[in-house]
Amino acid sequence: NLTLLFGLHQAIACAEAGITLISPFVGRILDWYKKETGRDSYPPAEDPGVQSVTEIYTYYKKFGYPTEVMGASFRNIDEITELAGCDLLTISPKLIAQLNSTEADLPRKLDPETAKQADVAKIVMDKATFDQMHADNRMASEKLAEGIAGFTKALEALEQFLAKRLQALEGGDRTAHAAEDLFSAYDFDGDGFITREEWGGTDAVFDALDANHDGKISPEEMAAGIGALLATA
Repeated sequence: NLTLLFGLHQAIACAEAGITLISPFVGRILDWYKKETGRDSYPPAEDPGVQSVTEIYTYYKKFGYPTEVMGASFRNIDEITELAGCDLLTISPKLIAQLNSTEADLPRKLDPETAKQADVAKIVMDKATFDQMHADNRMASEKLAEGIAGFTKALEALEQFLAKRLQALEGGDRTAHAAEDLFSAYDFDGDGFITREEWGGTDAVFDALDANHDGKISPEEMAAGIGALLATA
């Protein structure tokens, strides 16, 4: 499963390498464009994340690649319904609940037979082409670099967390200490909140910790989440 995928060039490279599954981040692409343009929202069909996944799906089916597309990191159910028919979708419990409570037609938007008829040119992907397409796609370049940095930070934070947790198990308020340590590792700008951009983990974990769904994790929400985790250990 190849993640941190934000552009067609990455998707083509994965398919030609025989990758089984890719997970393009619909919501993170949308986040970038909203911040870049200052727009609050996009119509579902014009959502940049939806358009990116649709482009990748169409290319794969047009040229017969077996690599599956699993849309991920959704911000709303409109993104999900616009990608109905995609090979796979990974959907958070909150959005599944919204879908369960919604009554409406759900037409298939992505179809392999339709994709095969699309007017799409095949791209010969070599390193030079990949590098050029990546350089030309500022969103993909920035989000990939941000994602790698986030995963690296998450790994370092996890190592620190585990080491300090072992020490805390011997006594003291282990929940408070663990929450403080983990929070400080992700609060890059020191403003007292962890935003989705600062968070290096999965969107599902972010959504679970963000109890009031305001798009940021407070120290209290982190402490509550860590407390629940340690209570089951």
